[in-house]
Amino acid sequence: MTAGTIAAIATAIVPQQGSVGIVRVAGAESWAIARQIFQTPGQQAWESHRVVYGMVMDPGTDKVVDEALLILMQAPRTFTREDVVEFHCHGGMMVVQQVLQLCLQRGARLAQPGEFTMRAFLNGRIDLTQAESGADLVGAQSPQAAQMALAGVRGKLAEPIRSLRTQCLDVLAEVEARIDFADDLPPLDEAGVALELRGIGEAIAQILATADRGELLRSGIKVAIVGRPNVGKSSLLNACSRSDRAIVTDLPGTTRDVVEARLVVGGIPVQVLDTAGIRETEDVVERIGVARSRDAASEADLVILAIDAAAGWTAGDEEIYRQAQGQPLIVVINKVDLLDGERDEALPERVTGGAIALVKTAAAKNQGIDQLEAAILTAATRNQIQATDMDLAINQRQAAALIRAQGALERVVETVANQLPLDFWTIDLRDAVYALGEITGEEVTESVLGRIFSRFCIGK
Repeated sequence: MTAGTIAAIATAIVPQQGSVGIVRVAGAESWAIARQIFQTPGQQAWESHRVVYGMVMDPGTDKVVDEALLILMQAPRTFTREDVVEFHCHGGMMVVQQVLQLCLQRGARLAQPGEFTMRAFLNGRIDLTQAESGADLVGAQSPQAAQMALAGVRGKLAEPIRSLRTQCLDVLAEVEARIDFADDLPPLDEAGVALELRGIGEAIAQILATADRGELLRSGIKVAIVGRPNVGKSSLLNACSRSDRAIVTDLPGTTRDVVEARLVVGGIPVQVLDTAGIRETEDVVERIGVARSRDAASEADLVILAIDAAAGWTAGDEEIYRQAQGQPLIVVINKVDLLDGERDEALPERVTGGAIALVKTAAAKNQGIDQLEAAILTAATRNQIQATDMDLAINQRQAAALIRAQGALERVVETVANQLPLDFWTIDLRDAVYALGEITGEEVTESVLGRIFSRFCIGK
């Protein structure tokens, strides 16, 4: 996977809309390829970490493909620690595609997903946690998620993992030394070893506590707004998203399909789905919309049940509530601005007691939306262990490795308590060392690398 010179488009390309498009080439032949297709006027020096101006030319036809800038970088002072060139072209689909094709015709091959980052890892430029954080930074959906990913890129996660692995290696070295040179060394402090391993396990538990929150910041939650027709579901969506994503009328059944909006609440990406009003109907199209509403609600992480304040709790609300049982639920009493008095008493006690929150809104007038967002945030973060350092947050792969390391250390402590021979200690200590090394990439198989980097974009 890492042989030869590779090339790829390194920027998102939007047809007829991009201002700048970058084609990246990395490998031993990158400079030679650039010299074949890039002509610079005047006496511009081709030196490392220098920008030169010129024309991208097709050597076969002597046709000018683009007026561009070329950034020259020589190893090892590059991201991949190889020679690298970047063509900064005019954006748009056709120009960058033509430049990429010229590079491929002159000896480069198309990069595989994540291959630039993989080369940086294999060449010792970054570790595996930094590589994964780089991908998280590209895909961040909120400022908080971006900050978390940036901390990972800067090595904040790798540091404590390496420290814990070093401690395990030190213990392993002490144990193996007693096995090989038992007559020349003082007896091992078994109680001290067990105490140290427990401390390492506690440190691992603290890092593991960041997993849920980290996943929440990366992936966010899906929220479905359900309810009878004309209770104000579309108005709630529009108010939350601060836009007119959904059509709002006084006619029941206006929303026929699921309408989506994306927002950020307390740093957490939230996908809000406005669903068709749920009711029995003979309209074929509306029936399809109702079926999709039920599907969206069943797949959501959180359900918002909207009811009409003026109508109170109806048999239709009861049926929708019954279908939402077993899912986190927020009840929204909408259109409270149309009431002369309070109508909370119309809600069954089991509903008010079973819901995460009860929020009053007048969505058409943007009233109560802040309270609704606060309730969504509470629902999203409930049952989660709040980490003290939110710059440090692990992903699922890293969490799995930490759990294996934690289990191995617990087995060592049990082995010490049972006074088993030192040879038994080393088995689980090596497992802990290996599991921790998998996180940073010091212990990793080619198949694991393939799975990790296959999720990257091609130009990354």
